Amino acid sequence: MRTVIIGGGAAGASCAARLRRLDENAEILILEKTNEISIASCGLPYHISGIINDRTQMFVSTPEKFKTWFNIDVRLNSEVIQIDREGKFVLLDNDEKISYDNLVLTPGAKPIIPDFDGMDNTKIFTVRTLLDADRLKTFIKNNNSKKAVVIGGGFIGVEMAENLIEMGLSVSLVEMASQILAPLDEEIAAVVQNRMRDNGIELILSDGVERFDGQKIVLNSGKEVDFDIVIMAIGIKPEIRLAQTSGLDTDFGIKVNEYMQTSDENIYAAGDSTETRNFITGEYELVQLAGPANRQGRIVADNIAGIKSVYKNNQGTSVLKVFNLTAANAGLNEKKLIKNNIPYWKTFTYGRSHAAYYPGASQTLYKFLFSPEGKILGVQAVGYEGVEKRVDVISAIMRNNGSVQDMLDSELCYAPPYSSAKDPVNVLGMNADNILRGLIKPAYFEDLETSYLIDVRMPEAYKTQTIQGAVNLPINEIRNRLNEIPEDKKVVLFCNTGYTSYCAARILVQKGFNNVYSFLGGIELYKELVKNKTARRKNTIVLN
Repeated sequence: MRTVIIGGGAAGASCAARLRRLDENAEILILEKTNEISIASCGLPYHISGIINDRTQMFVSTPEKFKTWFNIDVRLNSEVIQIDREGKFVLLDNDEKISYDNLVLTPGAKPIIPDFDGMDNTKIFTVRTLLDADRLKTFIKNNNSKKAVVIGGGFIGVEMAENLIEMGLSVSLVEMASQILAPLDEEIAAVVQNRMRDNGIELILSDGVERFDGQKIVLNSGKEVDFDIVIMAIGIKPEIRLAQTSGLDTDFGIKVNEYMQTSDENIYAAGDSTETRNFITGEYELVQLAGPANRQGRIVADNIAGIKSVYKNNQGTSVLKVFNLTAANAGLNEKKLIKNNIPYWKTFTYGRSHAAYYPGASQTLYKFLFSPEGKILGVQAVGYEGVEKRVDVISAIMRNNGSVQDMLDSELCYAPPYSSAKDPVNVLGMNADNILRGLIKPAYFEDLETSYLIDVRMPEAYKTQTIQGAVNLPINEIRNRLNEIPEDKKVVLFCNTGYTSYCAARILVQKGFNNVYSFLGGIELYKELVKNKTARRKNTIVLN
């Protein structure tokens, strides 16, 4: 039995290695149209900056290793131009025909390069292959480049912006949307954007390229941005031409069933070129991440070898380093919940990386989305330490169809250097449970402008910094000053991060107040959002 794999990236390489481990007698051939196989493409920005200085570390594997370890033939610079499904063979660009019993499509994706005027400029680069990285590094060194512009605020765009700063260049990042990092909602993205600006990156949001004109970019707004180099990072497009011309079912990508089979039972597909289903909505989508690609390759191999193996849909779990920050997410964000008309609640909390009394604890901001029935819909977090750990835990609970109650009940490691007795995952579950039980009415940034605001912190904190228009009613005095709280207005209580205002709200609710809300995330979240909006709109921060 011969299995031919088109593409030697994460999915193709994973499939080939797994298939050999399952079947020593299988004939396995990888056809790769470039001269690279099994490259650590996610590490390219860090290789360009020199953080990963040893070029050989960028090779996850090599054709030689595939041959000596796995007895797998790898043919580089071998482009398949046609699939003959009836004859069960592929045609290469040198007119060679190669037959197959099973065919695996893992052609990956290519950078999206719009047809802007001036795109033939030799100072415009993409970052997808190791060869791309080599060319960019060499150009910067040989030309003493000083000013870089990154087009696109996705993962690669943000990582490239950071690494170009590390190389000593000045950097502007242009993003058509109103925020960077589409998987994140505005509140979490705001924190990342603030830190990027703090580290010298100019963010140009809600604007796009009109044309390239010599040494400058002309944006849709009319703004002109000078450059020495440009990184095009506006996204990647699945390579689906072969699937389309051979009559396989495609849309944005190659459609597959739960066994990773295409509409032809003898042809499988995996990785960046495939459409699989979303864990929450069940709808087809593109999720171009290394983790899913590797799992999909393994599943294809299992099924070819006769082991019924199922891909259990996408959660979109991901993480990103931005200078000293970590941002991570799993599941759907609020924008997608609204788009899909899915009812939801949301909450914000700040959690410590470990016990507050143990030195070095840092804060992480969490945004948690859940259904009225307590189903986990999504989580986002940004902070300094333990961020991805907590998102991974919630992602695992979510994968096993766990609920808010399961987060509350989770028994997680605790010692002062590592966590708190109530881990942030537990606290998120408790917070969501309080909302579902009606023990607290949540308020958000968008509620502040039209509400009566009460700062329940101590007077010293209030005098140092508060939200404009807020009155001070400390929690330790609140029971004796009930007459100062209006009953004909929406009253929003706030503190530093939300816990004190929650306690104060519980007092007032039990005293008969039904118009009292707690501002989740408190003034710490408020400051981040105002700082971000101020940077964009050039307004004055409304903090005393």
